[in-house]
Amino acid sequence: MLIPIILSGGAGTRLWPVSREAYPKPFMRIGGGKSLLTQTHERALEVSGNTAPLIVTNRDYYFLSHDELENQQIKPQYMLEPSGRNTAPAIALAALWAIQQKPDACMLVMPADHLIKDTPSFYTAVRHAENLAKDGFLVLFGVKPTGPETGFGYIEMGNKVSEHAQVVQRFVEKPDAVTAARYLAEGNYVWNSGMFCFKASTILDAFATYNPALLEAAREVWNSTKLDGDKMELPASFTALENISIDYAVMEKAKNIAVIPGDFDWSDIGAWKAVAEAIPADASGNTQNDCQTIVIDSRNTHIQTTDRLVAVIGLDNLLVIDTPDALLVADKSRSQEVKEVVNRLKASGHESHKTHRTVARPWGTYTVLQDAPGFKIKRIAVKPGASLSLQMHHHRSEHWVVVSGKAEVINGEQTVVLEANQSTYIPAGNKHRLTNVGNTELALIEVQCGSYLGEDDIVRFEDIYGRVQ
Repeated sequence: MLIPIILSGGAGTRLWPVSREAYPKPFMRIGGGKSLLTQTHERALEVSGNTAPLIVTNRDYYFLSHDELENQQIKPQYMLEPSGRNTAPAIALAALWAIQQKPDACMLVMPADHLIKDTPSFYTAVRHAENLAKDGFLVLFGVKPTGPETGFGYIEMGNKVSEHAQVVQRFVEKPDAVTAARYLAEGNYVWNSGMFCFKASTILDAFATYNPALLEAAREVWNSTKLDGDKMELPASFTALENISIDYAVMEKAKNIAVIPGDFDWSDIGAWKAVAEAIPADASGNTQNDCQTIVIDSRNTHIQTTDRLVAVIGLDNLLVIDTPDALLVADKSRSQEVKEVVNRLKASGHESHKTHRTVARPWGTYTVLQDAPGFKIKRIAVKPGASLSLQMHHHRSEHWVVVSGKAEVINGEQTVVLEANQSTYIPAGNKHRLTNVGNTELALIEVQCGSYLGEDDIVRFEDIYGRVQ
């Protein structure tokens, strides 16, 4: 049995303003209209013979992931982290789960935010890796460099251990441009893709040898974890595990490791330059998503927008990334520096580092239409059968106007049913709840008024999504 393990975390700060803390890179749609998470899930099913994957992700992303994959015939299991602790704790917990599924199970570990279009070649590499894993190797997937890339870690390869794999001589951190050019010329270096294949028992033995404290702590976490439907919520004790990558914790110390230099196309979509390279260019080297643009006398420029027309004139080697609440314009060669924008937004407390104007919730979405001192206007969309929590606000009142659908509203001691063009007023301090009792999406306009309109002014009393502490 080959069990796919999909690691779905990370904020993707270099892909701001599309990737944000509350809506990170795995949910971006690149290369065919499907999210990177969906593409990874489908790729995992194809190479594993339709074995349901385990997705290890933050508990805040469970409902987003669940909605993203709800139309898949084979649905994953979820292991939900209370906070990110890097790849070593995630893989240790996944291995403890996998070995219970089948004692000799092989694990195929894949990040959720990589792009691989040549699935047949990847499938071939996985088969070679699985054979080595059955012989007790910890197998890494290397990618043959296509240029002197400074944004990736490298693996130096040694003698062959099979027809398709070589010994790992050493791991190399991201090099400077001169060193990267030398690695490319020498020919025995590959990019470290961050994908692995090994038996669950082999990786657990490696943890026991090279990081026994982490393994012991992971076992204690696992023993306190319970299955709830399709998800396992790791307890708060998970946050005490060492924050360390699998490379540092095990791979750089282990002796039984091998690397397969894959022939498949691969991108970690680590910055906007990589996004541009994943899209076919026009005759002038310009790329764009499926959007409204007017491009005049411009070259090698990437344009991405959502709901409005973007026109550019006389640009060369630039990035133009437009979202409803933020615009990024940058030199393409400096796309790695976008993370510095996010750092400044965090330092100033600006919400755009975390959320978009449209925010996903387990019950649906809300979109901020206007935010000004003393009032805020939102469009709220609730899925059929979904319900917001029973809640109250200390500092704001709310006016709800139904645009379409049918709403059941608990407002203090009263319960009313509202349809299109009907409204209700909820004073500050009133307990209230909104439920979509129709079979189509419920849409309404909410007008908030008050001295403080932050999202943290919510006191929840009951919630079907487990958000009451």
